Amino acid sequence: MTTNHFRIIVLALAGVAGISAALKVRVVAGEETPAAVKTGRDWLDVPRPERVPMPAAEEIETAIRRGTDFLLERQLTHGDAHGAWGSATRTKGLNIYAPVPGAHEGFRAAVTSLCLSALIEGTDRRPEVIAAIEAGERWLLEHLGNVRRANQDAIYNVWAHAYAIEALADLHGYRHDDPDKQAQLRQMIVGQIDRLDRYESVDGGWGYYDFRAYAQQPSSNPTSFTTATALIAFHDARSLGIEIPDRLVRRAIACVERQQKPDFSYYYSDNGPVDNQPMRSINRPGGSLGRSQACNLALRLWDRPEITDRVLDAWLARLFSRNLWLDIGRKRPIPHESHFLVAGYFFYYGHYHAARCIELLPADEQQQHSEHLCSILLRLQEEDGSWWDYPLYDYHQQYGTAFSLMALQRLREAGR
Repeated sequence: MTTNHFRIIVLALAGVAGISAALKVRVVAGEETPAAVKTGRDWLDVPRPERVPMPAAEEIETAIRRGTDFLLERQLTHGDAHGAWGSATRTKGLNIYAPVPGAHEGFRAAVTSLCLSALIEGTDRRPEVIAAIEAGERWLLEHLGNVRRANQDAIYNVWAHAYAIEALADLHGYRHDDPDKQAQLRQMIVGQIDRLDRYESVDGGWGYYDFRAYAQQPSSNPTSFTTATALIAFHDARSLGIEIPDRLVRRAIACVERQQKPDFSYYYSDNGPVDNQPMRSINRPGGSLGRSQACNLALRLWDRPEITDRVLDAWLARLFSRNLWLDIGRKRPIPHESHFLVAGYFFYYGHYHAARCIELLPADEQQQHSEHLCSILLRLQEEDGSWWDYPLYDYHQQYGTAFSLMALQRLREAGR
């Protein structure tokens, strides 16, 4: 071994040790600046995008109306599917593992929940919108209890349980004048929390595959963003006064924080300190653009002190200044085939949670981020009024449209 080779190995080991030490840094309660910033580099000093004009209020309203009409047109009206959104059709060229029928039961319940939330959170109360909400509510209350894991290794149902909690919470507000219906909805929320308790990983948090032990309690490596999604749903349920098991919340928060890097990018999944490979492309900022918004939001909602306004602002700036890294992966049919191993389905998921992060900032800091997010979404709306980022049977246009509507509806006031 040459002297130069020896020096390279020593430097590499020192770098790994430094990263490992940095990953252990946590925030001291009460500090305004994250402790991670004090490691010798200001991790939140990020590129800032140039300002763009805010789309006119009329443009935003037109986009919302077109997206709403798309959901009305695509709601199913036949047999047991009446009132739901999404189906296991349009199978040509797909590249995703989805064992039948369980995977599709989970997909349909998740997508129906998202579409319901999108319609309820809007201000459109045309008779046809009300009829769609009521039909979707009936389907969800009748079929949600049947959703389980597809088989020993596919646990897509965790997405259905999390998004259903959010939809049921929205329905609870929608049914404000019907105490009996609200009681039924609260009972359903408690049932979905119980489902997430059953399918929690042995390590805490949630993943959607289990390729390790195939155990009754999943031995899956929990993913940061799936766990964050559940935490966000729990927060919505808690706002109704529903008790969330403290153990579930503590373990989920710990799971997300284990995967948090000093720059507030997040690992894709929790595979342990060695296998996580902190500098692997998917775990770097470009690969985390679609995850950091949800993870930061979840931890902020659960009062974690490290998620300051500066963290939210920096990651929104990253999202918009480097948006092309997510956009390049949009509509590609093979998961993770793009740069930074980005998958198409990161796109609208990330932008929806970005909208929720914007809401948490002071009013005078919201405008510039709202400008970018609204401009992106309006530019990408399809001719039929939908938004979509990944070809997934007949679910993708519906979930993409739901995410985009919820984002635009939250930011519409910035355009007035």
